[in-house]
Amino acid sequence: MRLLDAILGRSKPVRPDLDRLFGLPGAAVSLEAGAGFTPTGRGSVCFASVEGGAFSQLQRDVRELLDADTDRGGVPVEFSQDAYGYTWLLARQRPDDVASLVNDLHAVNSLLQDGGFGPQLLCSLIGFQDPAGRSLALVYLYKRGTFYPFAPLSGAAEKRDNALELQIRALLGDDLRIEEDLSRWFPVWGAPGL
Repeated sequence: MRLLDAILGRSKPVRPDLDRLFGLPGAAVSLEAGAGFTPTGRGSVCFASVEGGAFSQLQRDVRELLDADTDRGGVPVEFSQDAYGYTWLLARQRPDDVASLVNDLHAVNSLLQDGGFGPQLLCSLIGFQDPAGRSLALVYLYKRGTFYPFAPLSGAAEKRDNALELQIRALLGDDLRIEEDLSRWFPVWGAPGL
């Protein structure tokens, strides 16, 4: 079957390396030092929902896992749906605790992947802001295993700060595997955590 797949141009998808998410705390330090952006303490995971009991149970398991610290002051996770029908899970931690936020996002991605719902995962992101109030997200593309910066312009309806995105790409090239194909730098307008 492999020969037939090769002839027909089909390939088996490469399993994403979720451990790349653990590069985000170092990238946060570089962002603050090089561009003045600090973490907001918010991050999210986007996935396509699936009908059925197994997926509903998995969502309950994710909520139970991430809400385990709410009795100690932790903030409960929130699920929402965007205009395209994708589900977003929003997680919050203290802004100075990027490592815990990354652990939460990694846990969600891992639970979905290990539960057989990896193909439904789209992206994860962590939000940042600078002293001028500009927003920035570092977006992890699940199926590509790469990151890209997304910087919406403040006060502008669905316009991006392309110059800032390119500046951040250059700044973080040693910290994260940045997506080289700019056409894959999809806008995530209104994403929770941004």
